[in-house]
Amino acid sequence: MLALTFIFSGFVKAVDPLGTQYKIHDYLMALGIGKMVPDFTTLAASVLLGATEFFLGICLLFAIRRRIVSKLVLLIMVLMTPLTLWLALSDPISDCGCFGDALVLSNWQTLWKNVILLCAAIVVWKWPLEMPRLISRSNQWIVMNYSLVFILLFISAKSLYTLPQFDFRPYHIGADIRQGWLKMMEGEESPYQELFIEQVEDGEDITEKILSDEGYTFLLIAPHLEQADDSRLDEINQMYEYSLDNGYPFYCLTASGEKAIEKWRDLTGAEYPFCQTDDITLKTIIRSNPGLVLMKDGKVIRKWSHNNMPEEEELNTKLEDSELGQLPTETVTSKILWVITWFVLPLLILTLADRLWAWTKWVRRN
Repeated sequence: MLALTFIFSGFVKAVDPLGTQYKIHDYLMALGIGKMVPDFTTLAASVLLGATEFFLGICLLFAIRRRIVSKLVLLIMVLMTPLTLWLALSDPISDCGCFGDALVLSNWQTLWKNVILLCAAIVVWKWPLEMPRLISRSNQWIVMNYSLVFILLFISAKSLYTLPQFDFRPYHIGADIRQGWLKMMEGEESPYQELFIEQVEDGEDITEKILSDEGYTFLLIAPHLEQADDSRLDEINQMYEYSLDNGYPFYCLTASGEKAIEKWRDLTGAEYPFCQTDDITLKTIIRSNPGLVLMKDGKVIRKWSHNNMPEEEELNTKLEDSELGQLPTETVTSKILWVITWFVLPLLILTLADRLWAWTKWVRRN
């Protein structure tokens, strides 16, 4: 139970390192030191936290370095449990972010979860050698190194460069924002109730207009233009020209003020219209600054990080006749199968081979 919880917690943090960074920033703001810590530090802490939890969970599962790992796990739970007690009593932030957006717990639920895990960690720390080894000591280094490479390079680094492989947020690809937003207008609970889009020029609310538009709409998302990556300006302008040539609306949504918008226009030569939206909503829509979202009939069809915008040869035809204008063929199931194929299956094969070799050695000895 302890191992699987750490593995799951570390994986969902690693798959969305920017989301974990935002949560760490929330903690620091609640403690009154948020403005003193640079973004690079919180991002590094985010990646390190996810990798550490995942790595320790794997080590627990395989009973690798049992004494030191059990002590480290207990240390983490001793630190985290009082922290979640403070969260439950003072409620400075809405949720702890233990499992990212994959599983949102209330602060009191988080506290009781940590109490149970603390008890489990004490048992493991008290009797570490009672954990049965799944793999011999001579092959443990393979599991350790492979797990670190997988979680750091194939999960965290890939998610940072492109977008999270698993999107647990309400603005995921395939989400019908129009229907969800209308439920908010009818008084029902909706994850889109904070969504608003106002034109910078006249302050007109065009949320309903954008969501009710039939056909395709491009949304360039830049929560803070002052911090936006400007290394892919040509690709962004190319997408805007493509939208103009084919009659697709194109808007830039940002939480920045008019000075930052004007500076961005001077820097990039941007001619697309700017709209203002809440920065938390923008960070929820896409984990990239800037990032590009393609909508059709109020639904999210595609998302692109600024690092992987569509290539020029993909923009030769209209979206109606292009693969870009359709929902991607990659599904959640295929992504899970990818993780199983490239991480779970190799470790399973290694474990079976190791146990078979250990059994044959035992037979020869006896």
